[in-house]
This record gives sequence, C-alpha cells and structure tokens, in this order.
Amino acid sequence: MKLLFDENLSPKLVGLLERDFPGSRHVEDLELRGSADEKIWTYARENGFTIVSKDTDFQERSALEGAPPKVIWLGIGNAGTRAVADLLIRSQTGLVNFDTDTEASILVLPLEAEGGRTSR
Repeated sequence: MKLLFDENLSPKLVGLLERDFPGSRHVEDLELRGSADEKIWTYARENGFTIVSKDTDFQERSALEGAPPKVIWLGIGNAGTRAVADLLIRSQTGLVNFDTDTEASILVLPLEAEGGRTSR
C-alpha cells in the first residue's frame, strides 16, 4: 500500500514509514504542495496511492466520487509526527483490509485506533 501524505502532515512520515509502507510519498516530494485538491486526487488515482490527510477535504471528495483513490482520514488533532507514524504502523492490519476491500473508499483512524472505521 502506497500512501500519499497531504500537506497538513509532516514530510518526515515518508522516512519513518518507509519500511512498513514502501513507495509512499509526501505531496511536497512530488511538487504538489499548495496544489488544488483535484490535482492531488488525480495524481493519487493515476499512480496507485491512498491519500492520507487530517483535513476533511479529501474525505468529502471521496464520499461524493468514491474510490479510487482511497482516503485515510486521521482524527488526530494536533498529534505529533511520531504519534501519526505509530498510529499507521499499529493499524497496518486494518489498512491492508481496507486496501483490499473493493467497496470501501474512506477509512477513519482516530488516534487510539488499531483497525479504524471504514466508510463506503
């Protein structure tokens, strides 16, 4: 599962999660920082990424358009980068299940989650 981290998350996540989520990128790495959500959405869809964000913009777009791309929405408030990385690693089994669920388009991960809640 390749993750595309939105600009509201730290670019350091790519390095912290490289072993668990190889091929993941941050919008900054792809020169998409500051781009319209539609451009990021299209890039993710065309390149097989799952978007990870803590803003509701992609969550709302996914509810309207469906997948691909899939969206992981992090309900983490102002949690630090290490807490976000730990959450994603701890939730890896749930993320794999989400990735293979052909009907799911949004996964909500609160800070204390291990599996998350899937929306269709």
